[in-house]
Amino acid sequence: MPHFIVEEIEFDFDDSQGELPLDEQQFITDNVIGLWHVDSEDELIDKITDTTGWCIRSIKYVPNQPHPLTAFK
Repeated sequence: MPHFIVEEIEFDFDDSQGELPLDEQQFITDNVIGLWHVDSEDELIDKITDTTGWCIRSIKYVPNQPHPLTAFK
């Protein structure tokens, strides 16, 4: 199973209820950054959207590799 590291992500936090408070936006964003276990790049987008309930505006990710987000110091 491939793994991908999400480095940056931006969600569309506007909905019919208005905009989500900034602290909640930051919490959701922070919890998405890091390693995801999925079968493909397409599944990565779907899994993040399904998990958070928010649409993605932009995303930056890389295949699993030695990375500052996953390395132990």
